[in-house]
Amino acid sequence: MRLNGRRSSQNVDDRRGSSGAGRGLKLAGGGIAGIIVAVVAALLGGGDIGSILTGLLGGGAGIPGMSTEQVYSGTAEDEELATFSKQILAGTEDVWSEIFAQNGLTYEPPTLVLFDGATQSACGTASEQTGPFYCSADQSVYLDLNFFRTMRQQLGADGDFAFAYVIAHEVGHHVQYLLGTLDEAHQQMQRMSQADANRVSVRLELQADFYAGVWANHDNRRFGSLEDGDIEEALNAAGKIGDDYLQKQAQGYAVPETFNHGTSAQRSRWLKLGLSTGDPSRGDTFSLPYSQL
Repeated sequence: MRLNGRRSSQNVDDRRGSSGAGRGLKLAGGGIAGIIVAVVAALLGGGDIGSILTGLLGGGAGIPGMSTEQVYSGTAEDEELATFSKQILAGTEDVWSEIFAQNGLTYEPPTLVLFDGATQSACGTASEQTGPFYCSADQSVYLDLNFFRTMRQQLGADGDFAFAYVIAHEVGHHVQYLLGTLDEAHQQMQRMSQADANRVSVRLELQADFYAGVWANHDNRRFGSLEDGDIEEALNAAGKIGDDYLQKQAQGYAVPETFNHGTSAQRSRWLKLGLSTGDPSRGDTFSLPYSQL
């Protein structure tokens, strides 16, 4: 991506160097297999790395924990990824502010919380193993920059636009929150069986993928940010984090009724639709029959 000269967002809470895991979500695992098993454990348990975490926890207060200040010394790569993330967040602010204004609305940007290891959110403990997620209770996106290394080294999803897609997807959940979609979906899910709630979750996640594509379309129009190969990077990443792909990698088979993010094909399809159209109105994942997603 071409980001030279682009501004960095100020809506960032950089907590790297502080730890405050306390008691919260804990997923066992380590190494290459551990990361995948941790992800699938969340999927099979009905947890949602992207946004359903918020709904299942009811948007309550964070879990108290010990917080200790440490001397943080980020590597050159860490600082490069932090700057990159702040620039991508700024791009989402520019794009969604314009789109909302065109529709007579006001866009209130989320806060990007950068952390290292673990930190507290209003939705519970954020950790490297839970992956990036959006918490509507504090309107923040939580990101451990090590996740990008996990994408590259353990999932085979590399490239700056692949990383940008992750951030834009979580911001997509914030857009859903501002529009009321997220809360309405969570309320529906609380009255449903787990299998039906998972289907609503898939609809939310695919719409967030679509919104990530919409952002990229408008960002490229404004700044000429996309380069050759960027779109392929993002589509590859979408494929590598599909429920079916992750479950097969972890246990050799997929269990469709437990999907709550969407298959690789679905995630790639909706991201691509957003990229190609740039039209937010084309992203209604809730009206289509589930089989047509």
